[in-house]
This record gives sequence, structure tokens and C-alpha cells, in this order.
Amino acid sequence: MISKKILSAAFLFAFLISFSQNRETDIDTVYLFDSQINKIRKFQEITEFSDEDFQKNSSNLSEILRFQTPIYIKENGRGSVASPEFRGTTAQQTAFVWNGIGVNSVFLGQADVNNLGIFTADYLDVKSGGGSVVYGSGAIGGSVHFNNILKFNDGFKTSVFSETASFGTFNNVLKTSFSNRIFSVKLAASFIKSKNDYEVKEKNYINRNGEYENTNFHISTAFKIAPHQQISWITEFYDGLQHYPILEEGINKTKYETQNVRSLISWDWTKTFLQNSFKMAYTEENYQYFGDLEKPETNGGIGKNLIIKDDFNYFFNPKWNANLLTEFQNNRGETYSVETAEGIGNVSRNVFSVAGLLRYFANENLKFEAGIKKDFVEDIGSPFLFSFSGKFAASKHYELGLNISRNFRFPSYNDLYWSPGGNTDLKAETSYQFELRNQFAFGDFKFSAIPYYMDITDLIRWLPTAFGYWAAFNTKNVESYGLETQFSFEKKIGENALKSALGYSFTKSTDLETGKQLMYVPQHKFFGNIDYQYRFLKIYVQGIFNGETFTSSDENTNTSLKHYFIMNCGVSVSVFKNYTFGFKANNIFDQIYFTTESYPLPKRNYSVYFNLNI
Repeated sequence: MISKKILSAAFLFAFLISFSQNRETDIDTVYLFDSQINKIRKFQEITEFSDEDFQKNSSNLSEILRFQTPIYIKENGRGSVASPEFRGTTAQQTAFVWNGIGVNSVFLGQADVNNLGIFTADYLDVKSGGGSVVYGSGAIGGSVHFNNILKFNDGFKTSVFSETASFGTFNNVLKTSFSNRIFSVKLAASFIKSKNDYEVKEKNYINRNGEYENTNFHISTAFKIAPHQQISWITEFYDGLQHYPILEEGINKTKYETQNVRSLISWDWTKTFLQNSFKMAYTEENYQYFGDLEKPETNGGIGKNLIIKDDFNYFFNPKWNANLLTEFQNNRGETYSVETAEGIGNVSRNVFSVAGLLRYFANENLKFEAGIKKDFVEDIGSPFLFSFSGKFAASKHYELGLNISRNFRFPSYNDLYWSPGGNTDLKAETSYQFELRNQFAFGDFKFSAIPYYMDITDLIRWLPTAFGYWAAFNTKNVESYGLETQFSFEKKIGENALKSALGYSFTKSTDLETGKQLMYVPQHKFFGNIDYQYRFLKIYVQGIFNGETFTSSDENTNTSLKHYFIMNCGVSVSVFKNYTFGFKANNIFDQIYFTTESYPLPKRNYSVYFNLNI
């Protein structure tokens, strides 16, 4: 695990530099490690989250996505294994992207939402719809991006967030930075720990063996080596521990440990008509599973990825821009089992891709982007990909957006090589997607309606065999269509400020072989956040309504998860501008609800927090 001495040193460093007030008055430059996300914003809708949005649902990423996006999160108890269902797709079809680098597991092809260590990030962005031309395998239903920035000419800054919550939960996040005209550095650390022993008496349920703990340490720096060039570096270390809840006493208590490393170095070169960003990254995932807490690990694995990317932009004139993206990956993986012969052995593969994008900006009212891409995946056929996105502001009250793309996901290591059950003859999953964005604006009101359609072929499923084990097959064709709507209002009168964001999503995701709705895909979801501020006082309420959710492939209503409505609220007070004290109440109506079978989430619970910004 990451040394607690390192974490203590980071906090000490932060408090020492926070007393220095030698600041520059103006921010010269803001450097974002993932430059592509800002390009995408110009053509597609992206939901952005601020520090205040993080603080509303600071227990884990699951709660942020559940209460503030259309995504459905399937969670095996609070803080435990969690996976997203994005526009009716599965967890493997949602890409998680750290500073422009995909971090889905090479073993499972997905990411555990609660094991990503996102609280040292500066920004969280959620993009609905396919994005494989830019972000590669897995970006079919959508993508979740957690990014960091570095500012120049900004002096010393420090923020500390500390929270104490129900069920023995402690959450601490620190960020501190220093920059001048040519140099910028940032340190960040987070530590979260919870006994997580909540009880739901009506269901005779206690979250036994549900504790979790994770630590994340971040360092990033950038240096301007010339007027138009800079070198930047970012590294994170994540150490996580999850105990898996048991349904009754007498069952073996199990746990899962993971240690992840992510490191990225970038050389950026910017001229008037020319930009180039060359990146090299290394990511590593390690895990150990303990079938019995009292014994050594049962199995484990290690995955290592070397990534080399180049992002070249050429501006023919202010209206036309060409973008060439090339990427090489070397993926290695190895698993082991102490008691059985199960696993994937020691495997590796190379992946190369080249993509071209052409952007046109006629004026502020009309712009579009067209892209093509080809991936070359060792021993696996990959499709030819394309994308088209455009925006047209027909008037000051109405904007039309179009997004069409072909996307894919190649099989994970477990899909291909797991013994027994892996299938080296698997094809890559492919999808076509279409969405039409309609946005209306009238004064302080905005309303958007986005109908979409998606067709997925060769979906990979694990199915039982006549030999007594499960195996991977390309079997399912899925058709998903629906509607995402969002209403927002923002108004400031004197010292009063009101902001609201309300959303509704309808999702119909059908297995074309059976005509049935996919498991864990609710047809209806409402979510909303309303914020009010008067001078130093802030109040918010947020809520979700989730419709009936099937847990089996036959639409069996006897085993489905019933609809529920959950509401949270919070209040905070700022003192001397730099100090904020807050209180939150979650599930204030004390509802019983499930996002997966057998594991209810907590009833009413509370937290208090302190936030310092210097």
C-alpha cells in the first residue's frame, strides 16, 4: 500500500506553503492534459462537474453519476463493486478516460466505478454517445473523463476537504499548487475510509464485511522550455481495499485489493497555424483476491500498458482545421490462481491506430467535425470507424446538433484467454449510433431533447456450456433507442442566486433474439439538482426517480427491482471567504432501494464537512 508517510508529508507541505501569499495577480495559461476534450465540446454536448458538484456526492463516484447524470449505476452495496449502464449498454461499453488515456481493465474490459480514485481530479466530464474515433475501444454507450489542469502565473494555492459521515466514514482530499510564468507544480492526495456497516431492518439486512479504504496520491508539473514549447508530467498512485459484503453470518468473508499506477509525460508545441502534442504513458493495474480474510490471496493479476500518442493539428485558415491522431499500445497481462489452474497465463498484444479529423467553422452559428479511424489489433479484426458531429444555431433560441458514428470494442484478455472459457475466435463488438440534439434557450431557461438510436452487433456474452463451465461467445445483437432531456435555469437577483438542472431519460434496450429489455436497464429515470445561494449561505436539494429495473433476461416482474425516489439535501456556510462548513442529509425520506439484487443501499444518513481554500 501507499505509505501513509507520503500522504502526511503532502498535507504538511500544503499547510506550509498556504501561508505564503506571494501571488501573481493574473493567470497566464491553463494547461489541460487532455486537449481533445475541449475540441469535442465545440460539437457535442458534454456534462461538466465542478468541485461543488463533487462535494454533493463525495462518498464515491457512483453517487455522483447516479444523482447527476442519466447513467444507471449497478452497485453491490455502498462503496462496493459498481458498474455503469450507459444508454442501455453494459459496463464494457463505457470508456473511462484519465487525462486522455483509457483506463478500462485489460482483463475485464470495464472499470469498477468505485475503484478509480477520481477525487484528485480537477474536472469530471461525462459524454453521452459513441467516441471510438478519438478514445478507442469501449467508447460505445458513452465515456467518463477525469482530467487535471495546471495553471501558470497563479502563485500558491491550497484546498483541503475533510468530511465525517455515517457508518464510520472519513473522507479527506488535499490539493496544493504553485506556479509562476514558466513553471507549474501540483500535489494532491485523497484518503477515504469507511466501516460501511449500515443496516436495513425491514429487509433483515446488515452490510456485513462491507468496509472499504482507498488512498490516491497525485503529482503533476509543467515547464515552458521555450516560448512555444512545454514539457509536462503527471503521475498517480492508487491503493484500494474493498471487502465484499456477505448476506449472512457463517459465509466466508472475502476482500479485494488493488494497486494502480498511471504516469504520463507530454511534449507540447504550439505555433499560430500548427500544434503538436506528443505523449508517452504507462499504466499498471494489480489486484489480489482473498477468498478468506484469514488466508493468503486466492488469485491475482497484473496488467501493464505502454502507450505512445501523437496529436497533430494544422490550421489551414481560421475556418479549416485538420487533425491527425496516431497511437501505439503494448498491453501485457498475467493472472495466477493459488488453488486452481484458472487464469489467462502470460499474454501480450500490440495495438496501433490512426485517425484523421477535419473541422470546419463557418461562423459561430455553423460548425462541424468529420473523422475516420482504423485500428490494427494483433490477432483480432477491427472495423473501419467514422464519426460526424455538427452544430447549427438556427436562431438565438434554437440550436440543432447531429452526431453519427461507428464504434467498437475488442475482446478483453479474459474474453480471449481465460482458462476455461476464453475464446480466441471472438470478433470485436461494433455499433452504429445516431443522435439529434435539439436545444432551446429563452432568457434564463434552457431545454434540450436528444433522441438517439444505437445498434450493436456481436455483443460478447459469457454463457453456460455442456462441459460445466461458462464460456465467451459473440451471440447478441442489441438495439437501443431512447430520449435524453434536460431543463436548466439560472438566475441571479442581487445577492440571491438560483440554479437548477433537471433531467429525464427514456431507454429501450432490446435483445433482438428475445425481444426483451436488457437486465439492469431501467426505461425511466428522472434526476435533478437545485441550488440556492444568498451571500455566504448555500442550500441544495437533489433527487432521482428510477423506474422498474429487470434483473433477469425474461422481464420477470417478480424478481425486478421496484421503482424508487430518493432525495438528498445539504447546506453550507462560508466564513471569511476561505472557510466553508457544510452538512448533508442523504435519502431524507428514509427509502429502501436496490440497484442490484440482494444488496440494498443505505437509508437515511448524514455527513458534515469542512472545506478550506487559500
